[in-house]
Amino acid sequence: MLKRFSISLEEELLEQFDAYIRERGYVNRSEAVRDLIRKEFIHEEWEQDGDVVGVVTLVYNHHQSQLQEKITEIQHDYYTLITSTTHVHMDHHNCLEVIIVKGRASRIKELAEKMIALRGVKNGKLTMTSTGHHLH
Repeated sequence: MLKRFSISLEEELLEQFDAYIRERGYVNRSEAVRDLIRKEFIHEEWEQDGDVVGVVTLVYNHHQSQLQEKITEIQHDYYTLITSTTHVHMDHHNCLEVIIVKGRASRIKELAEKMIALRGVKNGKLTMTSTGHHLH
C-alpha cells in the first residue's frame, strides 16, 4: 500500500534534485525518493555487517611475478564467500578478474581489500548490495 507525504525543500535543492531525476531517467520524483531511501537502508546493512552480495573487480598486470598465484590463494582462503569468478584477457599485459561474492559484509570487505592491495593490481573495486527484502 502506498502512502503519501509531502516534503519541503529549498528551491535550489529542488532544482538539483529535478536535474538528478532527469539525468537518471526517473519517471517522477516519488520513484527517485524511494530509490534514495532504499539505497540508504541497504548501506546501513553493510555498516551493520549484514548479509550482502557483491562484485570484486580487479585489473592487473598478469606479468607481475606470482600475482595470479596470490589472487588464487586468497580466493581459496575465502572460498565460502565466492559464488563465481570470471577471468578476461584484456590485452597482452592486462587481465580483468570479476569475483561474485555473497556473505557477511565485513568478510567480503576483508577479501576484497586483500586482493586489491596486492602488488601488480592496477585497479580494484568492491561493489556491494543486497536484496533489501525488508524494504518492501
